[in-house]
Amino acid sequence: MQLRLSSLVFLSLIGLVSASAHALEVRVDAPKELKPMLEQYLETARAARLGEVLTEEELLRLQQVSLQTARELLATEGYFSPQITSSIGGAGAEQIVRYDVVAGPRTLVDAVHIRFEGTLTADRQTQDKTSQRGTRLRERIERDFALKPGMPFRQADWDAAKLAALRPLLRVSYPAARLASSEAKIDPATQRATLTLVIDSGPAFFYGPVQISGNERYPASVIEALNPTAPGEPYRQQQLQDYQQALDASGYFAQVIVQVDPDPALAAAPIQVTVVERKEKQLSFGVGYSTDTGARVQTTYLHRNIFGSGERLKLELKLENLESSALVELAWPRDAWGYENRAAMSLLQEDIEGQKTETWKTVVSRNRKRDRIDATLSLQYQFQNQTVGTAPTEENKALVLGYAWTHRTDGRAFYPVRGHVTNLQAGVASEALLSETSFVRLYGRHTEFFKLGDKGRLILRGELGAVIADHREGIPTDFLVRAGGENSVRGYHYQSLGLEVPGGVASVRNLATASVEYNYFFTPTWGAALFVDAGDAADSFDALVPAVGAGVGVRYKSPIGPINVDVAYGEKTGNVLLQFELGVAF
Repeated sequence: MQLRLSSLVFLSLIGLVSASAHALEVRVDAPKELKPMLEQYLETARAARLGEVLTEEELLRLQQVSLQTARELLATEGYFSPQITSSIGGAGAEQIVRYDVVAGPRTLVDAVHIRFEGTLTADRQTQDKTSQRGTRLRERIERDFALKPGMPFRQADWDAAKLAALRPLLRVSYPAARLASSEAKIDPATQRATLTLVIDSGPAFFYGPVQISGNERYPASVIEALNPTAPGEPYRQQQLQDYQQALDASGYFAQVIVQVDPDPALAAAPIQVTVVERKEKQLSFGVGYSTDTGARVQTTYLHRNIFGSGERLKLELKLENLESSALVELAWPRDAWGYENRAAMSLLQEDIEGQKTETWKTVVSRNRKRDRIDATLSLQYQFQNQTVGTAPTEENKALVLGYAWTHRTDGRAFYPVRGHVTNLQAGVASEALLSETSFVRLYGRHTEFFKLGDKGRLILRGELGAVIADHREGIPTDFLVRAGGENSVRGYHYQSLGLEVPGGVASVRNLATASVEYNYFFTPTWGAALFVDAGDAADSFDALVPAVGAGVGVRYKSPIGPINVDVAYGEKTGNVLLQFELGVAF
């Protein structure tokens, strides 16, 4: 009996609370540019979104708090004298809170005063390079300050402008720069704001020695060689970023941090380099499949410190249906000027479209990477046995001095939407220097990316190649050309466009291809493609007859790289081909 009475009392209390609580709806009548902000941040609006059931007292409290919040929000947008009224309406359990907002005149910036302190202001009367650089920095900060007289005052813009004013100092010579003080003085009567900013540059910093931590397997010389700075030079943030990127790309380290300690007591700041090293020895395997060259398995052994000074030894074996290769390569650490030297020997066996080759190659090269440019100067000797179709086996050999130059502005993204990649190559060989035939080889390829809307991109690609020689006999196939395949003219088999001979397709001296492709991504990772390719390879440009291929494809942005699957129709042959490449390393 006692339990039953307690239950009745509990249910009665719930009924009383429910009778005095209200479901909530909030309506805001305000200028359209301000309404979303108020609906997002007013306390009553938040309670309505959460479906809270409020007592009458709690509802009245939230209404008053929201009125104060509305005034504060409007002030951040430059409205310091708004008229805001609120009322509670409705009946029964349904309550409606209304806010009527008249924003009033918006406050405008009347004047901006920027004052500098610290080393930046020292010796203004001198004419040395340091003072001149400081004068230019001051003028730049004042000129580029984002808020100008006559512009609307917004708290977010004011905060962003203050941070932006510091960046030129933080990037060049003054990593300890700070905002000493700032004030936005508002006059509600005139709706004008006077902005005052005091920037303390702190001391000018200069580079000290490099201090390295975390290296155990690899010598400090590997890290020091990539340092683009010299002790005593003025600090530049971009140089430290370049240093860190060079160390990241070196292949020796899994993680790199490059920084200086902006302690005003350290005018000559040491460069602190902290690294997490990769393993000295690494064995990896890979499998894949390409419609160009078939199934693939490969294994790679890498020793990153074979002689104790950071020299890298690479041994690689790759087996494919149509191509197989073996490689031995020795690479020296890259230096601060971007140079890296390599020496390699390789064996390549191919059987593609009836052209069978066995090529022995020895190469020494010097590569330089600087900013967006990658350039390689090489000297290579090739000896090749070649059989095309039913023709007898030929011996080709050449000693070739070559140069390759690549400029890219696409950021090396998996799926770039802006920028370009341009690759130019040149090579020369002479019968007087271990070559079967004298020739000059020229090649160029350009790919341009355009963003179309939020989800689309356009890709334009062009390719030209020419071998200037009296004939092509004796020239190794590496320096000749054929067309067709996934990265050439889709809808045609890999390297099937060239000189047709009994039993096969021979490499030739001239090449021209072009491509137009449109991509549209339905989701962040899945998209579709439409494309048209055209091109041909022949022994003279007059003999080129473009073969056209067109089709559709699927694009997938996988975590390990792009996957493209295309279905293409070759107008010249009438074939419909599925073309793609997949691979995984482990």
